Amino acid sequence: MAERIVVEEGLDNIKEHLSRHGYEVVGFEEGFHDAQAVVISGGDQDFLGFTEPHTGAPVISARGRSPQEVLEDLRQRI
Repeated sequence: MAERIVVEEGLDNIKEHLSRHGYEVVGFEEGFHDAQAVVISGGDQDFLGFTEPHTGAPVISARGRSPQEVLEDLRQRI
């Protein structure tokens, strides 16, 4: 079973890149259940450096980063 990653709306290039690398990518509206990580745009700085409280999944900012950089960070953190 693929690792489930929740990705904020509007990060379509990140969603596509993670999907191509075998991750199950879902949006916030589908919920955080069983999420291995959460990728945000980085606009809400309050999220950075924290974990998603219901799952303990790391929160990764995509702000100013390429899809490959987000993927590499994701691989290191999960």
